[in-house]
Amino acid sequence: MKNKIIALVDGSIYSRSVCEHAAWIAGKTGAAVELLHVLGRRETASGSDLSGVIALGARTALLEELSSLDEQRARLALKRGHAILEDAEAVLKAAGIASVTTRLRNGDLLETVAKSEADADMLVIGKRGEAADFAKLHLGSNLERIARAAHKPVFVAARAMRPVARVLIAYDGGPSALKAVDHVARSPLFSGLAIRLLTVASESEQRRQRLEEARGMLEAGGHDVSATLVAGHTEAVISDVVERESIDLLVMGAYGHSPIRNLIIGSTTAEMLRSCKIPVLLFR
Repeated sequence: MKNKIIALVDGSIYSRSVCEHAAWIAGKTGAAVELLHVLGRRETASGSDLSGVIALGARTALLEELSSLDEQRARLALKRGHAILEDAEAVLKAAGIASVTTRLRNGDLLETVAKSEADADMLVIGKRGEAADFAKLHLGSNLERIARAAHKPVFVAARAMRPVARVLIAYDGGPSALKAVDHVARSPLFSGLAIRLLTVASESEQRRQRLEEARGMLEAGGHDVSATLVAGHTEAVISDVVERESIDLLVMGAYGHSPIRNLIIGSTTAEMLRSCKIPVLLFR
């Protein structure tokens, strides 16, 4: 790996898990961690213009009061952002990670991440943020935006951290899945972990050959690998293997072979992110 991972923290219930997963990654790879909190434009921008319907005599006083409220809102957002970063840093330091930096930024999250990811090897983000609808299992909108746009691997933290021992790679033979296999084969993050390689498709000589080639790459990286080709519904088969074999981390490409793969996150990927209770590492 390069020498830095970026962990995005927003104060949601996923923030602690993001920090703990970032600490695990940093501990195994020696990477530094940059904690990033982005104040969105809604948190610092002024509210709607309420002065237009007010009589001229009272308008000046109201504008002054609204301006004061905007300033207070911006100050509170700034204080809260610093508090979120301080708490996150404490979690990483308690886990023994010495190289931790914090960064508070204003503006659009996607633009900030795009500028920040160039010198990082991985992004860590929670599955859902503060505004997500937990009852409906909606994915966080920020996660979907970042998964579409990020050029680096995106580690999606589950709600709670648990030890990682067994890894499942969902392999469809596509470019992003091949990139995932190559990363697992090379990265110290996966040393000592049990690797399971799974292709969900009907049996064919070409698919079997691709699966064996992927297995060979992983074995060349020093991993013991079990590899299977299983027919069935992709989401159902992956979910079953995750549950039945007590998988701790799912690795997959963010996109399959869809002609619109550059516009939306892959349907299988989205379903796995929604339904899996374990972290998912995505490769574009």
